[in-house]
Amino acid sequence: MNEASARQVVLLQAFETGPGHDALWTAQDSAWASRAALESAGPQAAADHFVAERARHALQRLAPRQPAVAAWLNWRVWRAQWWVWAVLVGGAAGLLADAIGSGQRINLLAPPVWGVVVWNLAVYALLGWGAVRAVGRVAFKHGGAQPDGQPDRRARDQPDHQPDDQRDDQPGRALGMWARVLQRLQQWGSGGKAAGNATALQAFTATWARRSAPLSAARASGLLHTAAAALGAGLLAGMYLRGMVLDYRAGWESTFLNAGQVHAALSWLLAPALGLSGTVLPDAAALEVLRFSPDHAVAGASAAPWIHWYALTLLLFVVVPRAALALWSGLRARGLAQHFPLPLADGYFQRLLRHQHGNAARVQVLPYAQAPGPQAELGLRAVFSRLYGEAAHVHVAPVVAFGAEEALADQVLVPPATTLAVALFDLTATPEAENQGRFVALLQQPPLSQMPGLNAASVSAFAVVLVVDEAAFIRRFGPSSDRLAQRREAWRALALSLGTVAVCVDLRAPDLPAAERALQAALNPAALAVTAR
Repeated sequence: MNEASARQVVLLQAFETGPGHDALWTAQDSAWASRAALESAGPQAAADHFVAERARHALQRLAPRQPAVAAWLNWRVWRAQWWVWAVLVGGAAGLLADAIGSGQRINLLAPPVWGVVVWNLAVYALLGWGAVRAVGRVAFKHGGAQPDGQPDRRARDQPDHQPDDQRDDQPGRALGMWARVLQRLQQWGSGGKAAGNATALQAFTATWARRSAPLSAARASGLLHTAAAALGAGLLAGMYLRGMVLDYRAGWESTFLNAGQVHAALSWLLAPALGLSGTVLPDAAALEVLRFSPDHAVAGASAAPWIHWYALTLLLFVVVPRAALALWSGLRARGLAQHFPLPLADGYFQRLLRHQHGNAARVQVLPYAQAPGPQAELGLRAVFSRLYGEAAHVHVAPVVAFGAEEALADQVLVPPATTLAVALFDLTATPEAENQGRFVALLQQPPLSQMPGLNAASVSAFAVVLVVDEAAFIRRFGPSSDRLAQRREAWRALALSLGTVAVCVDLRAPDLPAAERALQAALNPAALAVTAR
């Protein structure tokens, strides 16, 4: 899908999964949008096409209810005309700058043009270092293993579900800053109409800033490279235009260098230009004549050949590389805009795609230490029907006794066709890694030896989350107890150590929108890490 369709999808997702959206977008509306997309796209359509069609139909119904929706979709931060402005501004700055020297005298050792070249070389070095670091991160992620075949300890101790921007907080802070800037710009561009449902629109802004960060970075770098190339071209044009009407004289001066040393330095600095032009540098004796002195303030040699060499140096080290980088960034931005990547493997999109193909999600609930009562089972079915639709199959397995997890090590606890495995605990229990943690680890690593004919890919397709029932704890201590927050944090810490997320919910009377959001975040921990900052 393209960028415009992706914006519609992300905006609809914010209203379907955000808090307080039921007044504007109901479950009946979601079902209608799925049916409309099936009629227009068909059950065999590509996943991204179906999701885009569904968002298009949905926003036709949602936009009249919330005027800010259309305003936010129609307003754009990016304008294609900015490429033209980058060329004009960079070229004008280059023309107006004197890259040769003031007073019609060129100091061969320190012309202003060298500052431009050095700056661009520093930029190339930073870009190269960033590319090396990116390759190193990918290599470490996929190849960090010890000689005995075991994963590297640092990689093993780091929870796998943590995104890179959680391990290094600097990119996360940058994304948060960009999200806030984008939100302010869109509120300004929409004429202040965002107050109708600020929570959903804020969620859309944060999510869109994260999703569009690669595209925004490609466009920004393309503009910078374009302006730098235009600046170099403007400097070239300015040098020759000034040389047409002014008589520039070339020379040099130094307290510490003699003519031989100056010849060696200039031979090295101008080597690419000399090689490209097929010319040679004046020898040391000729350079001695060009030396500035108090008695001869102006050297007698024309600066024309030096201007040609400096122009070639600018062309080689500034104009051509920057133009190539601008072209590459522009092509990358165009590709991302035409084929915008969305995480279709996330729980939200997988639920939509199950509707498309008529597949019902299968949820296997495995209670630990305490069996859920009838009211809790009804709450579980309501929660997962909300998440996966009314056709979801929720099966509650027999309770696993406390301390019996060791006896289950060789048993198949989760059927192969399962979509989601849920380890169900009670909040009144204190989480322990040796018991509850061991039980969750068994769910995450089903024994292949007990599944003849199945491979690793087929048995590891399901996700594992922890659901902690708060009903009994709330009845005992109240909904606002400090102990409730402490116990929730203890369960979340255990889940984090196991590479998953704990969803705490009162199954006696579940808050279905909040439970859906928590489960969506549990199935997409990268989004949880960014939005929780």
